Order: sequence, then C-alpha cells, then structure tokens
Amino acid sequence: MLRSLCLTLAIFHAGQALADDPCADYAPQQRPQNVGRDIVGQELDKIQDQGHMLFAVYEDFPPYSWEEGDQPRGVDIEIARIIAEDLGVDARFNFVDAGENLEADLRNNIWKGPLISGRVANVMMRVPYDSSFKCRVEQVVFTGQYAAESIAIAYDKASYPEEKPVPAYFRFDTVAVENDSIADFYLSSFAGGQMAGNIQHYTTMADAMAALNSGEVMAAMGPLSQIEHGLSDSSDVHQPPLAGFAVSKWTLGVAVNFRYRPLSYAVDDAINYALQDGRIAAIYADYGLSFQEPER
Repeated sequence: MLRSLCLTLAIFHAGQALADDPCADYAPQQRPQNVGRDIVGQELDKIQDQGHMLFAVYEDFPPYSWEEGDQPRGVDIEIARIIAEDLGVDARFNFVDAGENLEADLRNNIWKGPLISGRVANVMMRVPYDSSFKCRVEQVVFTGQYAAESIAIAYDKASYPEEKPVPAYFRFDTVAVENDSIADFYLSSFAGGQMAGNIQHYTTMADAMAALNSGEVMAAMGPLSQIEHGLSDSSDVHQPPLAGFAVSKWTLGVAVNFRYRPLSYAVDDAINYALQDGRIAAIYADYGLSFQEPER
C-alpha cells in the first residue's frame, strides 16, 4: 500500500508540474555534502573492477520485480540486466519495500541508506519521472527513462458482452482497486463520490485482479501492465478516455546518486540503446505486456 501511495503522490505532483514551470516554487535546500574531484566518477570504475552492480527493485511487485524461489523475475529485473551487461558486469538485486513517499525511497536506497539496516544501491529502478524532483531532490540524478505506464480498466467479459465499462458505470457496478492508488483516489472523487459504495479495496493490484477473475467484482482499475499480468480467459482490458484525470499516463526511469554522474550517463546510454534496438519492448512482450514508449 505504501508503494502505491508514494507512486500516486509522485504522479499527481508531476501532473501539477506539467501545467506550470516545475521549478517555479523551488526553494534551495541545504546543499548535499560535496566530494573531492578525486572521488567523482570513481563509482563507475569501482563497479567495473568488482564485476557487479546493485539494483534496488520493489519486492513482491509483479510483473515488474519479484522472486520465484531464489530467482529474480520481472520486467525491471530484465532491464537491469541489460544495463549491467552493457557495462560489462553482473546484475545483483536488493528487493526493497516502499517508504513513506518517493523521496524516502530515494534517500534509503540511493544516497543515504536506511536508518536501521540495508544497502545503498547503484541504481534504483521504476522511479516515476517527476520534473519537479530536479529541483527538490538534489542528491539524485533522474535518468534512463525506459517506459511509460498508464491507467486501464479490466472487466468481466460475461458482465459486459457488448459495451465496455467506463467510470460512470461504477455508480451501479462493482470495481476493484488497490488501496491508496491513483485509481482509488480518482474513482473515490469521481462524480462527487457517487460510486464510493461500489469500490472494493484490496491490498495489491494482484489481489484486485484475482477478485475480478473469481467473480467478486465486475471490473478492476489500475496500471495497464499490472492488469494485463492478471488477466484470465474470463477478463479483458481497455483504456477509455478518463474525464478529469490529470495524469493517466506517466514516464518511468531510474535514479542514480548525484555524486556518480559518469555512472548515470552510462546507464542512460545502455537504456537508450536497448530502446532503439527493441530489447526493452521485447521484454514486455515476453511477459505478455504492452510496451508503452517513454517521453524522453
């Protein structure tokens, strides 16, 4: 739920930033501790010398990142492996839970580390690109935009044999959402809250899709990739226009510590090459997902 909430807040903030100058309200924060010129750039050399690099990925987050036994799986796992391969090293993974917000995730996993235990990663995957963070989070370089994500509606095909459901239908029909997700906030406020009684809340999007496939609800709303991953023979998905939805599509990239800009350039190059030659699109296809081009 925290992961969903921090993603929701980041996306809403990005939507507000699109309308105005994203740095208009910028107030300089205390400068991060600078490092000597002899340290800048060493991280890339160190990674290549040691032969491996560490990626922070969200745990239990299919189809993006999860573990089957001891084997990492998911779209973000495969993209991370492309990055590591391009740098000539192996990819290792730190599966992390979400913090209170996106800034906490970046602090814990990229530039400072958690208060109790854990490791700082070289790269964090699946970071919603928010142009205002360029001003607000100076300790992080946001780079490597590798895909986009968007909101969709899954539905029970038997319940909707002709017309596919749109949000207005949920004044009468049941719909599943993940707790505190962008879809939850949208539907809860849609039409003055008229559909609140028909919104069924679940801990994860996977649970919401399971409820749809078992007949507990007639529809589910959430990110397209998570919906596609959870479809069954009895369900399908579509993406109707969403009235009043400020940001129904957003860009995803990676985060790197600001001290290691040469690493961020190398990561961005690796992702750009993989976008151009179709390797990232192929990863999505291998998982049965629709690839959406990022805005770069």
